[in-house]
Amino acid sequence: MTEKERARIRILVADDNAEVLETVVPMLEAHFTVVGTASDGRAAVEAEKRLHPDVVILDISMPVMSGIVVAKQIRQGGSNVAVVFLTVHQDLDILAAAKRAGGLGYVVKARLRTDLVFAINEALEGREFVSPFPQE
Repeated sequence: MTEKERARIRILVADDNAEVLETVVPMLEAHFTVVGTASDGRAAVEAEKRLHPDVVILDISMPVMSGIVVAKQIRQGGSNVAVVFLTVHQDLDILAAAKRAGGLGYVVKARLRTDLVFAINEALEGREFVSPFPQE
C-alpha cells in the first residue's frame, strides 16, 4: 500500500482515557485519516455506523459497554470493519475473547508507539497481530 493510499484509510478511535486519545490520534494522523473518536462503548457503536471507518481501534475497558461487546455488536450489524484492540490487559483469556469478537489486532498500551501502526497495517491486509506480552 502506498503512502497516498494509506492516508485515505479512515480510522475511528474509541478509548475512555482522554490522555490516550491525545497520544493516539496525532500519532495515527501522521499515517491515516482519523474520522472520529468515542469515549464509551455505545458512542463507538454509533460512530462506526455513522462514519463507516476502514479500521476501528477499541479500548477493551470502556464505560457503557466493553470494546469486546462493541466489536460483537459491530459484527452483528453486518460491518466488516477491521478491528484492532488497544488495551492494558495482558491476559490470554481476554486476548481469546477479543479474537472471538472479530479482532485482528491486539496491542498493549505499553507498546502502542511501536505496535499500533504496524497492527493496523496487518489488519488491513487481513492478518492478525498481537503485541508480545508475558504469557503464563
